[in-house]
Amino acid sequence: MTRMELVEQIVAAKLERKLTWRQIAEAVGRSEVWTTSALLGQQSMSADEAASAGKLLGLSAEAVLLLQVPPSKGSLGPALSTDPLIYRFHEIVQVYGTTLKELIHEKMGDGIMSAIDFEMSIDKMPDPKGDRVRVVMHGKFLPYRKW
Repeated sequence: MTRMELVEQIVAAKLERKLTWRQIAEAVGRSEVWTTSALLGQQSMSADEAASAGKLLGLSAEAVLLLQVPPSKGSLGPALSTDPLIYRFHEIVQVYGTTLKELIHEKMGDGIMSAIDFEMSIDKMPDPKGDRVRVVMHGKFLPYRKW
């Protein structure tokens, strides 16, 4: 079974069982964002996490083992996604990337935000003019080392 076949199986099981990503995350004992990322093939789960997800989703023993294998992260294909939602995040980085970089350097120094020691949350914000999406990301600051 390939990672993509497993992802398709997971999404189908989620739909069949009428589960939300939040419900699955609660069963796994991790955040909604991390659990969703893991089940979409971008993180590796511990044996206990994989077993919990597998039980809830009715996955095979092979699938539960595959959830524990470290994936090739960011393996969404070489081309820029044309999915409108994913593309908008790329557009945000294109428009505001240099601003993010400049302000992080001004406030923190010469370095980067870790994508390893990192957390993110996504929330719906009701608004009379139309609901809004709130994405909060924070990661450890990693200064560049001089030697």
